[in-house]
Amino acid sequence: MPFATEISPVPGTLTESTADLLVLPVTKEDGSPSGTVDGGLTAVLPAPLTDLIAHYELTGGAGELSQLPVRREAGLARLALLGVDAGTPDDLRKAGAAIARAARGKQHVAVAWPELSPEAATAFVEGALLASYAFTLKTGEVPKDKRPAPAIDLVGDVPADAVERGTRLAAATALARDLINTPSRTKTPVWMAERAGEVARDGGLTVRVRDEEELQDAGFGAILGVGQASDRPPRLVELSYTPESPTAHVVLVGKGITFDTGGLSLKPNDNMKLMKTDMSGSAIVLGVLSALRDMGSNVRVTGLLALAENSFSGDATRIGDVLTTYTGKTVEVLNSDAEGRLVLADAMGYASTELDPDVIVDVATLTGAAKLALGTGIGALYSTDDGLAAELEQASKDSGEPLWRMPLTEEYAETTRSRIADLANIGTRGTDFGPAGATDAALFLREFTGGLPWAHLDIAGPGRSMQETGLFSKGGTAFTTRTLLRWLSGR
Repeated sequence: MPFATEISPVPGTLTESTADLLVLPVTKEDGSPSGTVDGGLTAVLPAPLTDLIAHYELTGGAGELSQLPVRREAGLARLALLGVDAGTPDDLRKAGAAIARAARGKQHVAVAWPELSPEAATAFVEGALLASYAFTLKTGEVPKDKRPAPAIDLVGDVPADAVERGTRLAAATALARDLINTPSRTKTPVWMAERAGEVARDGGLTVRVRDEEELQDAGFGAILGVGQASDRPPRLVELSYTPESPTAHVVLVGKGITFDTGGLSLKPNDNMKLMKTDMSGSAIVLGVLSALRDMGSNVRVTGLLALAENSFSGDATRIGDVLTTYTGKTVEVLNSDAEGRLVLADAMGYASTELDPDVIVDVATLTGAAKLALGTGIGALYSTDDGLAAELEQASKDSGEPLWRMPLTEEYAETTRSRIADLANIGTRGTDFGPAGATDAALFLREFTGGLPWAHLDIAGPGRSMQETGLFSKGGTAFTTRTLLRWLSGR
């Protein structure tokens, strides 16, 4: 259990609970807030519930919160009136996050569970657990008012399997966040490969790790080209989940740049100080693979983690150098800071030619252009297949991780061409259409899909949070972990 908080379904009523924080949901129906309370609790309220809602000017909006004291035989306790709006999964995720933060410093929380769907219960658990997530290397004791509540009870008729599902979704996300937030001094490609081995042992997966010699022998020229300037050699990790009678074979590919200086195209410090998170795609793929068995997915899934450190030294790839990728396509490096698409190209080329998948999906903190286009709250989705795109969009809505489909504009494909190689690793200006940032990168990656159905998730915007908000703490968010798990378990 990666969380300090355990959420459990508990029969009974709120009156019977001994928790030091009692939570009463307030819904919004026809624009008006309302709630229900059992008779025992009614007796200790300082006023009728409708009057309390009016006094605190509550609207019932999701995550809205007011607290007041109530007297019980054991003494005073806190009662929180918690807005859950219409009770949709998105509403419950926000409400769960709000109560998790309000419960810091408490020992025991009890939430009166209204008659809501199992999906809403799962979402509440996701919100509460992910909002309680913290990553710290501080040596001092955590202040009491920052400590998550050890126990949250959902009181009433709450399906245990819905709670368990929410816990698994959150745990996979927390695993990915831990990897993302680990400092790069520790987080080398070799270290990431070792963590993948641990996940494989715990999750019933098979694993293969290719070291630099194997990458050289097999022709993974792009991964080697990105990682050759570092004294921490690259790795390609291949994880496999195979259920009985799989219905399809999906390959997930994750960008794994364990630190990104930009190479000889050196980043300014304001950008570089965030670059321990540039392996988010690989962490997300590993988090997804960790949970597939417990989620009961019937899809065979191969996860590829393309791991390298993008550094600079006398061995660095020079601007203008040409790399030969796994498929034999040549790529002119015009910007060494456009390295993510290079490692993905090798991994995707290997997947499309050797693994015989039905679908390829890659995930990466790839381009600042995607962040400029969609901000920090929405990920960019590119796809060559309308059905696949629709499935991922629906899974993202169900997870509260919004994706926006972007166009693979054919007229822009010419910007990916090089004068001396098959491709250039950044958009060129020798056409009527100037570089289009995120679209250039997607069109570049499409060249390595072998014509298979493919989706590309560019999470450069929502992949990092600069503050504690909603389900996020400051740092890596592992955005799309829950989306991919919902998609794969429902496929």
